[in-house]
Amino acid sequence: MGTPGSGGDVIAPGAGGGDLAARQAELVAALVAGGPLPAGFAPAPVDAARRALLRKRAGDVARHWPLLAAGLGDAWPATFADWAAGRPTNGSLRDGWDLARELHRRGELPPLGAEELAVREAASRYDGATPPRPRRLPALARAGGAVAVRLAGRVRLLRPARR
Repeated sequence: MGTPGSGGDVIAPGAGGGDLAARQAELVAALVAGGPLPAGFAPAPVDAARRALLRKRAGDVARHWPLLAAGLGDAWPATFADWAAGRPTNGSLRDGWDLARELHRRGELPPLGAEELAVREAASRYDGATPPRPRRLPALARAGGAVAVRLAGRVRLLRPARR
């Protein structure tokens, strides 16, 4: 029983806490990783929360990848939401990088996004599994016709992407 004025029941330590933690994990998975809707939750509010979280996540990624978002224009929110719907986040920088690589692989990367990806690839080493690390040696990167080079600690776009 809850304390007076607490507005609800209080779970005693060790009494069902594991069940609560498991239900919370199921709800988080449904909201951010495309998991199934846990029993006892109404679909409409959970779906609304999921869409709101995807919009927030798209905005965060757009701040790290402004040229990619600008290149996609009005299609950015839907493109990002379609890609991210079943994926847990790896952080905004890595999510944008993974999306840009996926769009490049499919031949759908806009020219501004190709330039941004080429510059990032020249500046940092990213294997898709661990956080990006700055490159120390000279590097050349290409994406969608864009070519970037890293020399003497600076990255330059040598050739812009085909428009």
